[in-house]
Amino acid sequence: MDQWAALEPVRLYDAPAASGRPTSLTAASRILGRSRPIQPRQAYIGPLPVDIHVLVASHLPITAIPTYARASRATAAVCRDEKIWKKHWAALGVERYNLAGALERLKEGRGKGGTGPATMNVVEQDVIDDDDDFGAFASASARSMSGGVSPSTSFGISDSFGPPTFHGQHGGTHADQATYRQKYIQAHCALKPSLPALLSAPHLILSTLFPSSNADSSKQPSNGNPSPFTIVDQSRILRLLSFFLSPKVQPVLAWPSLLAALKSAVDRFEANLLTAFDTADGRRDEEGMRDAAWASWEVYDGRSEWELGKVWAEKKEVFYETGRWDPIKNITPSGSLDFQPMDEFISRIIDAIHTDGATAVRVFPPDSQVLCAFADRLAIEVVSEYITPLLSQARSVSNQIFLKATAATFVQAWRMVDALLEVATSTSRQAPGGGQSVAQPVITRNQAEDIVFRMFEQNMDDYLDEELESAEQTFEIICKEWHAQSSNETSRLSVDNVATQTRFLASSNPAQVKRNVLASFTDVLLLPVTIVPRTMGAVVGGARVGANAAVNGISMLNPHKWGGGGGGVPGMSGGGGGGSMAMGYGVAGGDDDYEGGAAMFELEDEEDEDNEVDDGVEGGRSKRGSLRKSNGPTLVPPSLSITASDSGTSPLPYPSAALSRTGSSTTLSQGSPKGGAGSFDRLQLLLSLDTALEIIHADRESLKRAETFQHYPGSYGHRVRETIEELFILMLQALSAKHIQPGFTKAMEQMQTYKPAEHEETESVAPLMQFFELVHIGDTMQSMVQVFFDKELAPHIDKTDFLNGVVREKKRFENTLDDSVAAGLNTGTEVLMSQVEHIIIIRTGPREYYPAEGVPMDLRPTKGCTEAIRCLETHCKLLKGSTSKEVLEVFYQEVGIRLHAIIQKHLKRQIISLQGGFQVIADLNSYHAFISSLKVPQITSDFASLKMLGSVYIVEDAKDLAQIVRDVTRYGGTFRPEDVYEFIQRRSDWKKIEKTVDKTMYNLSFKEDCVII
Repeated sequence: MDQWAALEPVRLYDAPAASGRPTSLTAASRILGRSRPIQPRQAYIGPLPVDIHVLVASHLPITAIPTYARASRATAAVCRDEKIWKKHWAALGVERYNLAGALERLKEGRGKGGTGPATMNVVEQDVIDDDDDFGAFASASARSMSGGVSPSTSFGISDSFGPPTFHGQHGGTHADQATYRQKYIQAHCALKPSLPALLSAPHLILSTLFPSSNADSSKQPSNGNPSPFTIVDQSRILRLLSFFLSPKVQPVLAWPSLLAALKSAVDRFEANLLTAFDTADGRRDEEGMRDAAWASWEVYDGRSEWELGKVWAEKKEVFYETGRWDPIKNITPSGSLDFQPMDEFISRIIDAIHTDGATAVRVFPPDSQVLCAFADRLAIEVVSEYITPLLSQARSVSNQIFLKATAATFVQAWRMVDALLEVATSTSRQAPGGGQSVAQPVITRNQAEDIVFRMFEQNMDDYLDEELESAEQTFEIICKEWHAQSSNETSRLSVDNVATQTRFLASSNPAQVKRNVLASFTDVLLLPVTIVPRTMGAVVGGARVGANAAVNGISMLNPHKWGGGGGGVPGMSGGGGGGSMAMGYGVAGGDDDYEGGAAMFELEDEEDEDNEVDDGVEGGRSKRGSLRKSNGPTLVPPSLSITASDSGTSPLPYPSAALSRTGSSTTLSQGSPKGGAGSFDRLQLLLSLDTALEIIHADRESLKRAETFQHYPGSYGHRVRETIEELFILMLQALSAKHIQPGFTKAMEQMQTYKPAEHEETESVAPLMQFFELVHIGDTMQSMVQVFFDKELAPHIDKTDFLNGVVREKKRFENTLDDSVAAGLNTGTEVLMSQVEHIIIIRTGPREYYPAEGVPMDLRPTKGCTEAIRCLETHCKLLKGSTSKEVLEVFYQEVGIRLHAIIQKHLKRQIISLQGGFQVIADLNSYHAFISSLKVPQITSDFASLKMLGSVYIVEDAKDLAQIVRDVTRYGGTFRPEDVYEFIQRRSDWKKIEKTVDKTMYNLSFKEDCVII
């Protein structure tokens, strides 16, 4: 039992934290030898924690705090908590509204003799003293301040608060080092003596508060003595009193009635300030206006519109000049737009901003935002009232006029933003009384922009909806008119009145032609788009030169201006010939018109280009081609119609030119049909670069109009960005579904009607040549779309976002074009191989592989083989540079597979002698060399096996021949023994060697092994 220690008594509850004694360790801790103290519990005052008491006390009025502090020493300690006094100090707004100076001025003014409030009568003294249990700091006697009574005791607060470190005006801790409780006591002592003045009659309150001056006098009092308070000081003191008597502070019990009296006095004070401001405004005394405005702003409670700023703005003449301007004059009698009248109107608005806005900046406080309010009212009541009837009239004229007018009016109204910022930054500002300049900005860019945005919001819904609808209708009209013109003109074509040469293919370097087209197209995209229309008289010479460059740049895309030097173009002449044609965007008249089919792009041979690289700027020729410049031609507006010539000849959408390349010996001809078969000479007209350009140009105009609103904030800004993306999507859909797809579909239908036997030409296939031209045009369209995307739309979207609608639609457009090209190439391949088979059949003589005895052998490829290979080479080369490498490889592979089948079929139709076998081998070697040049491994191996097959026709011994046939590994799996057996049956001596071959191959003889039952 001696081993057990006696247990000590354990206290069930820890001692209160307020006792200050350390917490003892429990018996269990002692037994276990641990020294970890128990966490102290939260201090309580009664049933509630101290934090709850602090929270409750922070919501008590000042008059209730002394009563609460007398409850106990613990509650007295709670009343000294800085959280309580921080909240009451903040309620006075001294730091938030920069009223510390006014508080100091009030203390200084009260300290001077004769400047304090009038002596209170007995009733006033009883009201204040009875209602204020908190005491009167300022009335403490010198004995109480120096004796044993502290200021806190005189307010009814027990000594448990501790002696304050700040004692009125008798020194103490610096204000910056004072606690929130001391700061409030100081403010309370300064403000409380002013409360009895609020018990005066309403018309005497201001004179009682500021006895030596009148509220409507900014500098001198009525008795001629200088006032210790300026009107700005008076306004700030009134604001301090309003915060002091607020429900958050409640310094006395009678605060509601005192606050009502104070509000009445503030209203009278504001009325006097308004009168003083009007008087100073009439005298153009900006200093007096500034003092009155700043004083009025100090007492402004922010619950309604500031009266002084409103009255100042209402007197401006610009709001009453609406009858001077007629917005309908911006629409000419011919239905076009001329914004010269609106230029004058906006110039008047900007003059008002510069004049009246500068006055507002100099006179009014920056926080009052008078300049913003003035500009906002100016935008809504004047500018908006001008724009609304203008847009209504423009809509009645046409949708296009409405769209142009909407963007133009917004651009004109945007000039207000620059004017506001210029006024805000260039006007110097000073505080009242000649103080230092104010650095706070009067208006920011966002505020200035929001004024115009809010004013124009009412027009945005109609504009955005109409922009999309109009763009879709424009694209559809362009495509329909092109198809109608193409059908009408193509049906009236004959080979006798047009040349039959292609455009891209007429050049030995189609890729260079395409680069030139795209370079010129890029230059066109870099030209600015005019949003605000002007009359021709208002356009300077530079603008006319820019317009000519734009027209020339667009006209470069006409196919008859590509390629080499020129023959004549039917229907087009430069010096006033018989016919003229306005096609798309063009230039008419003048000495520099398009004459004689001269090439817009002058391309040199690749060898010449390499030699001219080092010739310098003056001697060398740019690889982008040379652009003919116009010396002031008359502009022809964009048009989809084609003007017929005076001679009655129907011009074509794409006038043909007898294009020939200087120094080039190769000319591609299409051939002419022998009978009444349809011509394929205009197959490339199924797609039009002019039409694609018009669609892109129309979309660009819509995009540029929409881009004027791209900085719109909020929901409208989101809609504007969606509209920009939707415009590009509509353009891709129109270009793909209404132009490219129908063109390729019709081209395939026409190619399927081609019959090689009806045409004399064997080297080229007419529809395929035209289809290759069509592929080049389609590829150029895709490149134009890509350039347009990079230049115009890429800044608005994330090109790496594969979920973006624009990126997805662009990919769909590219896939559609690739599918159309692939489907057309499939049809074109069939036509090409039909032509090749036709060439092999008609050009191969009946005894090419079975020559007569004694005839010398040349051992060169036959004429049919040579012409077939030449035809294939011509068409395979034409496709390079117009499609992707993958599509080109598939095309080559398909050509090789079909040629392999044609050759096998051709051999099985022949009778081949031993001497003719060498001719077969010569042809097979030529076919193999051609296929090897295509560099497609899949078909090269097949033709290598086909080349080895020719050896079966030159083997004389039948047994050796049979062994060759039985060798299954000889041809790499391309031919089975059964297939080779079919080929050797076309030998001229087959009947002689048949039995030997059969017996050697199958080890049987019909006479010996076959029994007839």
